[in-house]
Amino acid sequence: MPETRRRPGGRPAVHVAPAAAEMSPVKSAERTVKILETLAASPARLTLSQLHERTGYPRSSLHALVRTLRELKWVETDDAGSAFGVGPHALLAGTAYLDRDPALIFAYEALEDLRAELGYTIHYARRDENHVLYLASRESRDSVHVVSRVGRRLPAHMTALGQALLSDLTTDEVKALLPATLDGYTPKTITDRAVLLDELDAVRQRGWAFEREQGTEGVACVAAAVAYRIPATDAISCSMPAEAAKGNELKRVTAAVTARAQSLATALRREGIR
Repeated sequence: MPETRRRPGGRPAVHVAPAAAEMSPVKSAERTVKILETLAASPARLTLSQLHERTGYPRSSLHALVRTLRELKWVETDDAGSAFGVGPHALLAGTAYLDRDPALIFAYEALEDLRAELGYTIHYARRDENHVLYLASRESRDSVHVVSRVGRRLPAHMTALGQALLSDLTTDEVKALLPATLDGYTPKTITDRAVLLDELDAVRQRGWAFEREQGTEGVACVAAAVAYRIPATDAISCSMPAEAAKGNELKRVTAAVTARAQSLATALRREGIR
């Protein structure tokens, strides 16, 4: 109900709706976060026109918010000042999240041990709604990759990490969580919801997830949930060449990943980390 305020002398002034008066700062905060997320998700810097296309926000609002973020070093620009990307203070916020997570100290040790045992690249990730957020990685010593996945966010349906964590939910929970359309990153990505649900049933039965070239061509991945929370939020994985992911080698990797996930979950529960 609008509130009527009176000027001195009793004359009525303007009608002010409290809820509406409070909306502007909230909307600005939401837009600020969306701008940062959009810039972070893009492999290249974006112009204001591209930000407008991807967010739908008015150009005037975008210009003001981006200018403020740039002054605060959350956004940086190219030499011409026409394209924008996340700035150094965004990194400070991200590393603060990692530094304050008590589970990661134990996860780092587990990743080091697993890489030493298997020789492949090892990842640790956390489910973020219908995505997985990579929190730690240990690259194989002969890896040709130079870009870390830490801080990256990928759809859960096309990663072994995500499938391991989705399998710890009920089928109804998964259905409610998944987007209507599942994006395909490679020709082998599961994009049919019914097929994905069948795969999650298989993951529940065997206790580990396996994907071959669903996220990256030429790469296969084994993952297991680290069940120190219910439902599990974290998982550990091993990425290996797709041609190596068969027979005794696949059995060796699967046994090591599941054993390490279980021992890590036990350690975290013992430390009271939830």
